[in-house]
Amino acid sequence: MRLLKKEIRQNMIRQRKSLSVNDLRKKSLAIFRQLQGLETYKNAQNLMTYVPFQEEIHTTLLIEDFLNNNRRVFIPVTKPKEKQIIVSELLDLEKDVETGHFGVLEPKAFAFRPKNPEILDLIIVPGLAFTKSGYRIGYGGGYYDRFLPTLKHKPITIALALDFQILDSLPLNNFDFPVDMIITESRVILCKDYR
Repeated sequence: MRLLKKEIRQNMIRQRKSLSVNDLRKKSLAIFRQLQGLETYKNAQNLMTYVPFQEEIHTTLLIEDFLNNNRRVFIPVTKPKEKQIIVSELLDLEKDVETGHFGVLEPKAFAFRPKNPEILDLIIVPGLAFTKSGYRIGYGGGYYDRFLPTLKHKPITIALALDFQILDSLPLNNFDFPVDMIITESRVILCKDYR
């Protein structure tokens, strides 16, 4: 199973790298427009999202939209030794972040503002491959699969993906935690409809 997951990760990374910068920008914008149309997105006040890394979908669009509309944005900070996520409030995308663990953008020391994750009502969950039922393969750390089940109130979880990242099946573990929705450039998938 490990080998299969590794192959899927490598394949998805290769396909993402094959996109031009312009293609990724267009597809990210199409995904953002789908997201903006959802009541879940319109009603959310406290968003946690990753800051895009390498060829990931441009979450900067939703970060800026939230900040410009006086809604709050939080980003994950990984604690590799404990394999944990700490939630930190983001106030300024330009000034607050720098390259952290795994090459991912995280808050600079002065901008680390830990908050109780129970405040979150919408979480954008990263991943490399997804099934329509909401299961995913991430980058292999298991951070979100540990973090999401700890939240007492269950915020809406959404994955942003490119159409080619949706697969018929994935190798799963007992602790894998599915997302509620997946949004691609062409559709919105309500994952519970496929479970």
